[in-house]
Amino acid sequence: MLIPGICGRITDRGDDSAAIPLAQSIGNDFPSGDAIAVQSAGIQAAVTHGWYAEDGGVHCAITGNVDWLAVEMADTQMKQDPARAVLQAYRQHGLGFLSVIGGRFAVCVWDTQKRSGVVATDRFGQVPVYWGHADDGALVFAPMATWIDRIAQRSHRIAEQAIFNYLYFHMVPSPGTVFEGTHKLLAAHALYFDNGRWEARRYWEPKFREHDDRPQRELGEEMMGLLSSSVGRLTCDGVGAFLSGGLDSSTVSGLLARHVDHPKTYSIGFDADGYDEIAFARIASERFGTEFNTYYVTPEDVLDALPQIAGAYDEPFGNSSALPAYFCARFAADDGRRRLLAGDGGDELFAGNERYAKQTIFEQYAKLPAWIRNHALEPTLNRLGDGVTLVRKAKGYVNQAKVPLPDRLQTYNVLNRLGIETIASDDLLAAVDRDDPLRLDRELYHHPRGASRLNRMLYLDWHHTLADNDLRKVNRMCSLAGIEVEYPMLDDRLVAFSTRLASATKMRGNKLRSFYKRAVADFLPEQIINKSKHGFGLPFGVWMAEHPGLQQLASDNLARMKQRNYLRPGFIDEITRLHREQHAGYYGEFIWVLIMLELWLTAQGINP
Repeated sequence: MLIPGICGRITDRGDDSAAIPLAQSIGNDFPSGDAIAVQSAGIQAAVTHGWYAEDGGVHCAITGNVDWLAVEMADTQMKQDPARAVLQAYRQHGLGFLSVIGGRFAVCVWDTQKRSGVVATDRFGQVPVYWGHADDGALVFAPMATWIDRIAQRSHRIAEQAIFNYLYFHMVPSPGTVFEGTHKLLAAHALYFDNGRWEARRYWEPKFREHDDRPQRELGEEMMGLLSSSVGRLTCDGVGAFLSGGLDSSTVSGLLARHVDHPKTYSIGFDADGYDEIAFARIASERFGTEFNTYYVTPEDVLDALPQIAGAYDEPFGNSSALPAYFCARFAADDGRRRLLAGDGGDELFAGNERYAKQTIFEQYAKLPAWIRNHALEPTLNRLGDGVTLVRKAKGYVNQAKVPLPDRLQTYNVLNRLGIETIASDDLLAAVDRDDPLRLDRELYHHPRGASRLNRMLYLDWHHTLADNDLRKVNRMCSLAGIEVEYPMLDDRLVAFSTRLASATKMRGNKLRSFYKRAVADFLPEQIINKSKHGFGLPFGVWMAEHPGLQQLASDNLARMKQRNYLRPGFIDEITRLHREQHAGYYGEFIWVLIMLELWLTAQGINP
């Protein structure tokens, strides 16, 4: 599997005599054929698919696709390599060099003379960095959570809080991991060695503004110019693009056609009503003259590939669109592609997720005078029964509107809708902090200083939707397929541009992506601009309702899950009934989440 990253062991004592070499401690998973390693004066480091350099006792290991925001370092990188450019930046800026580095990367710098250093991931966490401490106090870090305990020479222990958070978010959110004593750097964070200890700190944050009042056409032209330049920088021999038929993948594919004649694009189809978007992908392909390649995922594909996909993640991961992403990436790799461009990030930069519009509707309730809400409307609704649909909906609206952001974003969470106490076992609840998921949301939501409600939701999604979910999904599936992936939408200059747009410009009223849609009005086909959003969602719940093989897959894994004492056995029976009798898509998605957890635990050799 293609795993770009840096791993290492740093001790402040300057003595590595007792340390097992990294390749030996990590074992067969370590891609030694692609690794560069160093062991010197307190540091062991290895970089896969990257560069290493040393100058005057300063060591640097870096991987990724670095895009310098300073001309002199960009020049050094072009003439030499990214590691030499980092050393130059370190000489000029010290540990503050992260202010001038962009792109997709993970980097380690250790100064053996000053006994200081930094380990960092990029601004969106595209290259993950996991870390922890060995028993002797040494810092250990790696691109895979499962490698940390191996480098630290200790046994894996599952963190029950992580299991609870996984059930809540369908992934394990940063900065925690599924293993006790192992952490993950948040996007735009670094580990700094100060005063004899390592500390994780944020090194970059967006500055959201609300006052760019230039003409819309001028702003749209700037956006398209920045995005086209980003696509151009990421274009290489053997490049192709994901094409779902949505706004972002269609834009990226169209701009790729400006740089490559008849580029190859890859789309996924499903034989299921409401899920198949091939028609829109074909419209985009025909507009831009791409070579259109389509793979139809089947229930048999799910049965064949699911254990491999679950085991490919170093933590349990429950996003069902990982499976179509894998088949799309594998299809492209088998077709000779070396790199795919993906459209992830556009919704989170330019306000494209449905929940942003929903929250605008809920926020209107708070604008009513308090006496109307507290002494007229709510008492009247409380006196009325729930038998009338309109009254029931009005009560639901009021109840949700009274929940503050960001907690309200989790209203439709399965754990909240069905009740945590009816899902999690007593033992799990006794071992965890059930408020931890909401606390993680709140810390991110309230962090941007002076930001609007919309920009706070965007920033929250940069972390939980992008870094912890979508990028993790696509990165690992492309790695499993043996192909690189890049995200033109996450170009640092384009991100900075998005923060200068007023919230009312990004989303006019309840109209999602209103600025973006105007900017691409003369570029994309009208059918794509005005279509509803789908993406690569998998119709697992719908298929499982009728497919015996998927029913057996679910039955076998849910039976094993019953034995683990994470969930109440009765709940597993109940979720199966709800899937069968009420909403196959909604409840089937949570069954998928449970199956992926069980398959991941099994792949790790953790038996019930």
